Amino acid sequence: DERVVRMAAILHAARAGTRRAPVGAAAALARRFSTAPAMDKLIIFDTTLRDGEQSPGATLTGKEKLLIARMLCRLGVDVCEAGFPIASDGDYEAVKEIALQIGPITEGRIAPMRICGLARANFKDIDRCYDAVRHAPLSRIHTFLASSDIHLEHKLNITRAECISKAVAAVRHARQMCDDIEFSPEDAGRSDRAFLVDLCDAVVEAGATTLNIPDTVGYTVPEEYAGLIAYLKKNCKRSSEVIFSTHCHNDLGLATANTLAAVQAGARQVEVTLNSLGERAGNSSLEEVVMAVRTRPSYYPYHVDIDTTQILRASKMVSLYTGIPVQPNKAIVGANAFAHEAGIHQHGVLKHAATYEIMTPESVGAESDLVLGKHSGKAAFKRKLQQLGYTEIAADETQLALLVQEFKTVADQKKQVTDADIEAILADRMAIPAASDSWTFHSLQLNAGTDGKDRVRATATVALIDAAGTEHVEAAIGSGPVEATFKAINRIVKVPVNLVQYSVNAVTGGKDALGGVLVHIQPRDPENLTDEISEVAEVTRAAKNKRLPVYTGHGTSADIIVASALSYTSALNKLIALGDKVNPLKVSVSSDSTDRILDGK
Repeated sequence: DERVVRMAAILHAARAGTRRAPVGAAAALARRFSTAPAMDKLIIFDTTLRDGEQSPGATLTGKEKLLIARMLCRLGVDVCEAGFPIASDGDYEAVKEIALQIGPITEGRIAPMRICGLARANFKDIDRCYDAVRHAPLSRIHTFLASSDIHLEHKLNITRAECISKAVAAVRHARQMCDDIEFSPEDAGRSDRAFLVDLCDAVVEAGATTLNIPDTVGYTVPEEYAGLIAYLKKNCKRSSEVIFSTHCHNDLGLATANTLAAVQAGARQVEVTLNSLGERAGNSSLEEVVMAVRTRPSYYPYHVDIDTTQILRASKMVSLYTGIPVQPNKAIVGANAFAHEAGIHQHGVLKHAATYEIMTPESVGAESDLVLGKHSGKAAFKRKLQQLGYTEIAADETQLALLVQEFKTVADQKKQVTDADIEAILADRMAIPAASDSWTFHSLQLNAGTDGKDRVRATATVALIDAAGTEHVEAAIGSGPVEATFKAINRIVKVPVNLVQYSVNAVTGGKDALGGVLVHIQPRDPENLTDEISEVAEVTRAAKNKRLPVYTGHGTSADIIVASALSYTSALNKLIALGDKVNPLKVSVSSDSTDRILDGK
């Protein structure tokens, strides 16, 4: 019987893990991952906390870095580049804490996540890096030195011979402390290939175990970059003894394509970030590379240890904490990634989802079956947290009780609390570093109306609680409720800032949607200030100053003015907490004084 023969062929193809099947079987198999064992492992090296944080405006607190690192560990990342320890005391402490707290975790993993730090090719950087990462059971030092002629001549003012000498000295010094050393010839994509071979041979001889070949400025195209990897593997003397790695930037929109081409050419480690974060146009995307390997095993017969069902959760966490939204049409994690509007597409998907979906939404964690409302109890909320991947929070009864109270408040105002609502609650309540939480929003009263000329005038009375538990109340008048609220907060906090960006979005749909507010602020230049306290209270709007850091705050509430107050307070807390570490305009605030001190470098 023809049907029996066809079904036997389908079952054989499914067991073998191939996507080749008779017509009619293709749709059934197209959305399945291969079950055939892949011999070569592809190492996933995530640099969200280092290169990703270098995205303009993406400054993270130590607590936020720790939370993201825990998520990366749960995701199954092999190597986490936790930061650049020499950059600041804050970055050093964050890398050290990640090594101490996240490095030893083995639950749900084949092996602990390797904690890596970045260091320039000098002894001071390398020593600082090792001192931060050495606390992890598995650690790595990643050192780099430019190799292209344009960098050697114009940035470093050294010769090729001096470049090799410096690189060898750095790698040899690092290898004395750590047995896992990665070396990157910066701007390798524009470097002379013969010189790269000499440089790579020298650092491998000195002790490098991974050779990362960066397309630092996103200049290469897939065939060219793959050719570079193949050339190095063929011509380097000890290429079989090291791992070749990719690091691609997205300046021409080719980062993921270049990465995948290099994997086919022999690279066995990929350096990626969540949501494609990174310098300028960003880096290769973790979610895109991993799902390409999982979805097309006939082209990429390698295995990765990533739990793909955690991808969307990790993406949302990074987006909330960095304040950088994911574009709706972003592959894998965008809001429209599994949305269908065209009638023909809708008809096809309703008949069989594989007609227009090459992977299931569930495979990246895009769907959930638990619906929460005001009648739901603690047990249901705890189960939902576990399903979302927040098992540590669910197990902490103190944190759980506080989150349930917040959930009940939201549920009283909404018919249904969605996953996005819960993510927003968690982002607001869990990301603020307790040691740096200078101010806590307490209450807000508003009066607003129009004058005889149809101009809106509002009066806001705001209460904040300082770190000692003392309540501070101030009132202010503004041209609208938001301005009045921000001015009242400024009168309490007394830190002069510029409001760089203010944006509002609905976290969920419907008339009872939660509103999310994102603000970006920068410290004001002290040279442009007088001693008038009234000037500090003003809400000044200004274009972003490229020489100053940007601090983001996110707030969520059913009332958009309350959400605005929460987000503005959050941003000010970050500025106060991080100002003495990353801010060239150091800010110190006394809660019982009207004085403000800004020490410009």
